[in-house]
Amino acid sequence: MRFRLRSIGLLAASILAFAAATSSSQHAGSAALTVHEWGTFTSIAGEDGKAVQWLPQAGPTDLPCFVKHSPYLVKGSLAGTVRMETPVLYFYAPRDVTVSVKVGFKQGRITEWFPQATVTNYIQNGSNYDGAMAWPEVKVLPRLSESFPTEPGPSHYYKARNTDASPIQSEGQTEKFLFYRGVGYFAPPISAIVQADGRTVVSSAEGGPIGDVILFENRRGALAYDVHHVTGDRVTLDRPRLDDASSGPQRELVRILVAHGLYPKEAEAMVDTWSDSWFEEGARLLYIAPRAVVDAIVPLSITPVPSAIARVFVGRLELVTPATRRDVRLALAANDRVMLEKYGRFLQPIGARVLAEISPLDRELMSRRLQAVTSSWAVPTSSCR
Repeated sequence: MRFRLRSIGLLAASILAFAAATSSSQHAGSAALTVHEWGTFTSIAGEDGKAVQWLPQAGPTDLPCFVKHSPYLVKGSLAGTVRMETPVLYFYAPRDVTVSVKVGFKQGRITEWFPQATVTNYIQNGSNYDGAMAWPEVKVLPRLSESFPTEPGPSHYYKARNTDASPIQSEGQTEKFLFYRGVGYFAPPISAIVQADGRTVVSSAEGGPIGDVILFENRRGALAYDVHHVTGDRVTLDRPRLDDASSGPQRELVRILVAHGLYPKEAEAMVDTWSDSWFEEGARLLYIAPRAVVDAIVPLSITPVPSAIARVFVGRLELVTPATRRDVRLALAANDRVMLEKYGRFLQPIGARVLAEISPLDRELMSRRLQAVTSSWAVPTSSCR
């Protein structure tokens, strides 16, 4: 009897020791896991400085065909105030670990993602949407060889892989990150009014510090930018001086992103991904969205909970300056499609501002020319089948 009791006691102790070791191992795995994310909020400032409605998905697709798209959304037809572009979630772990990831999108709809996920766009109050997506089982595999899907032709998408993050696997699909995009209907945290003299009045919507901003302009290849750190909730910025010999603010932007929590390679990958877009023709304000705003609009849940999470979203606020309106008006008058197409998906809302400022006689002709350039962007232009 004593032998049996002793055996049972030893067995119980062994089970408890195994459970403790397993729990400790799992806790160590989650404690050693670090998650970093970057993304963008792209919007266009109206005359009052607030974001206007536009068609964020207009224009040719820049994503490879293996990226998943919502089957219920027709490209170019979904209007919104904000394009949530290319958030990517990187995972760093010293050993294999499996996590569950959930992402929400308040006042927005999820439109693209990879790897395969469960995506739902809920209707709220009859018209507003709240998006939600989940990757129930993401395997973080630091020793897995890096063999990721590719397709012929260039894409912004691939540049985001140039980091030291661990490969991940979900639903049998392998990638360097979790990727998603969406279209939102919320007000960005920063507004900007461009005055008649070309100066820009920047304000924080919530009254908090504006923080790091870059005011950038490109006029036919002549570049200009100014970097500011604003501790207040309102500031007036002079128009930067254009210089044919000036380079873009890529290095400054990498420095700012690292200061906000990204690893250097992540910051470089983000800037490399968006350099041709952020620094194209026109004027814009680049800012860092406050972490509290990011968490409120795009709530993120990861189980087990990582030891550290960094989330850095760059806001791109397109500015319809007097110089932009002049250039677009002259291009419409001359039917200069090459110049008009430089404004890409932003041309339609910029053109609408221009048309509102000219005589009815000129407006009819220029409206037809504007429509001729933008009409093809409202339908799918992807070669994906």
